[in-house]
Amino acid sequence: MGRRDRFFIVITTFNRAGYLTELLASIGELSPAPDGVIVVNNASTDATADVIAGAAERFAALSKPVPVIHQELPTNVGGSGGFSAGVERALAEGAQWMWLMDDDVTTLPDAIESFGPWMDKYDALVGRRYDASGAPFFWQHNFSSFLGVFLPARGDVFAHGNEFPTNVGCFEGMLVHADAVAAVGLPDPRFFLTWDDAIYGWLISLTRPVVYVNAFVLRKARAQRSVDLGIRHLNDSSDLSRFYVMRNRGLVAGYLRAHGRFNRAGFALGTALTAGKELLRLVAVERTLRGSSKLWAGWRASRPLLADTDWKPMPALER
Repeated sequence: MGRRDRFFIVITTFNRAGYLTELLASIGELSPAPDGVIVVNNASTDATADVIAGAAERFAALSKPVPVIHQELPTNVGGSGGFSAGVERALAEGAQWMWLMDDDVTTLPDAIESFGPWMDKYDALVGRRYDASGAPFFWQHNFSSFLGVFLPARGDVFAHGNEFPTNVGCFEGMLVHADAVAAVGLPDPRFFLTWDDAIYGWLISLTRPVVYVNAFVLRKARAQRSVDLGIRHLNDSSDLSRFYVMRNRGLVAGYLRAHGRFNRAGFALGTALTAGKELLRLVAVERTLRGSSKLWAGWRASRPLLADTDWKPMPALER
């Protein structure tokens, strides 16, 4: 098997049949084509199942047929649970590479070829994205284990080359090799939503490089309200995300402890910074403080996780 063989796309979707239709149509235009597509359906109640069935029929008729696997879950387990199930299924199907993405993006036709030069060197890549208007989408961070948060990198990270070494991941376009997955285990479904990809990238970075590459591979299909802060953009959010961004601080702490990187004072400061960022997002982007109660509820929900002395990280996989 060659280094670039068995390239699978893993999508997690929930009640976004319209966006999923656009994404699957764009995947049908990829050249070269992937070796398989796994769509994890998080118990959607709209026309998602019909969209997947239609794509499976069209992809089967391509000059190089591409299997579309509908992984339907009985309950909504969130983005993290969906990616955990999708990566597990991809490995069972013999995937060597897994390109992870949400349902509200579209792929660029030459995306897989664009990844090619880096697939021979690295096991974890994040490509660039355009936003819904066609402008470059901001994503350039490094994770601070002292604070337990990811911080924006200043300036043009590609000013002196086409690779930016990072230590965080993003499940809106992260490409991972099966070897990297085996080293750290499946994505942790306990996050449900938010922090899961950042921690997954950090875990991989402890064993091998994670690289943000100067290749545009995706376009955001869903327009978002945002504000430009100079060193980064803040996009709109949701009450569900606000709850989990605070609740999952407990899981972030668990991973830091498991790897001997937890600093109580630094982590407390990072939690305060996280809450402050979300309050700023509410005021600057959404023009309201309605939703701030979800931050408090999430922080309270994080306390039992922080106090759980029996908590264990996801286990490595056998290869």
